[in-house]
Amino acid sequence: MKVAVIGVGYWGPNLIRNFLSLDEVENVIACDLDESLLNKTAKRFTGIETATDYEEVLLRDDVQIVAIATPVSTHFEIAKKSLLAGKHCWIEKPMTESAAEAQELNEIAAEKNLKIFVDHTFIYTGAVRKMKEIITSGRLGELYYFDSVRVNLGLFQHDVNVIWDLAPHDLSIMDYLLEKKPLAVSAVGSCHVGNDLEDIAYLTLMFENNLLAHFHVNWLAPVKVRKTLIGGTKSMIVFDDMETSEKLKIYDKGIEVTNREGVYETLVQYRTGDMLSPKISQVEALTVATQHFIDCILNDETPITDGVAGLNVVRILEASTESIKNHGKLVEI
Repeated sequence: MKVAVIGVGYWGPNLIRNFLSLDEVENVIACDLDESLLNKTAKRFTGIETATDYEEVLLRDDVQIVAIATPVSTHFEIAKKSLLAGKHCWIEKPMTESAAEAQELNEIAAEKNLKIFVDHTFIYTGAVRKMKEIITSGRLGELYYFDSVRVNLGLFQHDVNVIWDLAPHDLSIMDYLLEKKPLAVSAVGSCHVGNDLEDIAYLTLMFENNLLAHFHVNWLAPVKVRKTLIGGTKSMIVFDDMETSEKLKIYDKGIEVTNREGVYETLVQYRTGDMLSPKISQVEALTVATQHFIDCILNDETPITDGVAGLNVVRILEASTESIKNHGKLVEI
């Protein structure tokens, strides 16, 4: 196979490196309008091809995969042209600017029997895969909440707000782990640099059975925090991505409620048990992801983070944007 990577700025070189490491990939074509970036990339990855016009690359029969690592505003146009040219598509997060665009791409891919892979990278980390294993086993019991904090100082984006920049990571993790569709979202945010793009935001998602999910994203924090808490009736999980050795911890903690007649007769007892930090795979997530995509193409299987997963996240982002514009109004998803 040959892979065309469109956009070789920040993330593109990581895609090139990982695709080149796969036995099934013969070579990579780096595409970008900036020739200086192409020259730099060609020196770093000896033997790759380069091109400034991706549409010419789409005409080539020897290219089977197009990986899109460009600003989100360009995703739909490039992906649609790639799919119509018969290419499987790898699309960086978020998938598109709107749910309607994501849906259209999914329909084209289905019609042409092509694969869409959305790069929700965290799904392929050892920590998130281990959390999936724990939740599926029933160890947490019935889930109460999913709480996430992703904050740091910068990097300010010029085309999207902090929700569209940071929240896709945790929304994709939530979508993968919970396998439940949120009913509605309420979001608030504010801008402090005068460009009408929120740099601080809070999202609250409502599910059936009183399950809540909350997300705090922020470009103005003095420290970098990447932490997720998931609570259930039996156990609770803390995922701290800033930890070097014990990223994942399972706490045998919770409450036991004894219902009696009258609200003042209800007893709530606390349960405190052991803490366990399980061993997790240290393989680079992007290595796992690129191999998974290739395997799905060769075996005609559906990627874990397919176009539907990408659409699920975009729907929440879109509804959150509407909620912010209406001062936190509850918006159905």
